Amino acid sequence: MTTATTRALRTTPLAPTGTTNARVPPAANPSLPSLTGLRWMAALLVFGTHVNNFGYFGGTGGHLVNWGFGAGSTGVSFFFVLSGFVLTWSARPGDRPLAFWRRRIARIYPVHLVTLAVALLMALTLAHQGNPTPKPALANVLLLHSWWHPWWQTLNPVSWSLACEAFFYAAFPLLILLLRHLGARASAALGALSAASVLVLAWSDAHHWWTYTLYSFPAARLPEFVLGAVTARLVLLGRWRGPGLEASLALAIIGYFLVPQVAPGYSATVCTLTGFALLIPAAAVADLNGLPSLWRHRRLVRLGELSFAFYMIHLLVLRASSNLLGTKPHFGALVGLGVTATAFAVSLGLSWVLYEAVECPARRLLLRRRRSAAKQQPQPDPVPARRDAPAGPSD
Repeated sequence: MTTATTRALRTTPLAPTGTTNARVPPAANPSLPSLTGLRWMAALLVFGTHVNNFGYFGGTGGHLVNWGFGAGSTGVSFFFVLSGFVLTWSARPGDRPLAFWRRRIARIYPVHLVTLAVALLMALTLAHQGNPTPKPALANVLLLHSWWHPWWQTLNPVSWSLACEAFFYAAFPLLILLLRHLGARASAALGALSAASVLVLAWSDAHHWWTYTLYSFPAARLPEFVLGAVTARLVLLGRWRGPGLEASLALAIIGYFLVPQVAPGYSATVCTLTGFALLIPAAAVADLNGLPSLWRHRRLVRLGELSFAFYMIHLLVLRASSNLLGTKPHFGALVGLGVTATAFAVSLGLSWVLYEAVECPARRLLLRRRRSAAKQQPQPDPVPARRDAPAGPSD
């Protein structure tokens, strides 16, 4: 998961014009709090699917949890699409690749290193955790482990999605350069090509054309990121023509419950991609035009701010609990709910600690020198931001 935030984007006056969303030329793109709220829901889906995998519930409870969260791993696909959207939305005109990569490292790497250290400590001290060899452990540190399937779940298993995000970040300066030279029709064509690529890759994966599954392979997940970037580009150009928030959410839910009808793994992306690619810009347009949106409720937004840390720590909590509860204990409904609520509360509490004590201060520390240097430089005369190259702070 990747995983990007919209909290820090500045606001700017809007000129509501329905779904086309033409905007007054801004100094920075507006905040999109609904995307932060939606990010929490995606993290919750991933938590649910891991609870299902750990077998906390037996009998009818197990069937219900499997029905509700069996497709929860598609939340990672949502993160990939969202990441492309948010990075394109907040891209700075004239931003240098090194500056962009520096901000991304400051955003994800501190939490990654801390949770990696926790995972390593667990591997060395707890039973049934496995002791990684130096090569896959180093690949995990460098976020390269998803490129070689036998290593993809080394140490903290969810970090495989960070390896995908790292690849997306490496490609983003070239992608945003391309998008800024494309009009609305060419951008839409690129989005259609990305969606078609997912279909082709899913078909080939289901028919075992590849030695290993494509689920965790960074290059195979790139089209989802590109599709998110394209939808953001169309919203920026005022050319988005997708359905509203309610209809998009309905399509996303329908796609989610279609997942059991396809081959497990990468093929699930086919079911949810359309709904996710419509829901994210629909939520953005709702925020821009002041339309009702459940997802920008302040508590959901706050949880969305914690979602990256929650995503990175929750599976370690569940794995540690297996030493106390055993493997797939299949509790009754009440006990299963109690155990799940406890694991959730511990994960949420630790995510708050990670956010407040690691993520935010580390990011400020890593970016302080750059910001201080920027303040010392003479400021040029303000120039109105171009519509096709909106200015905006780091997400």
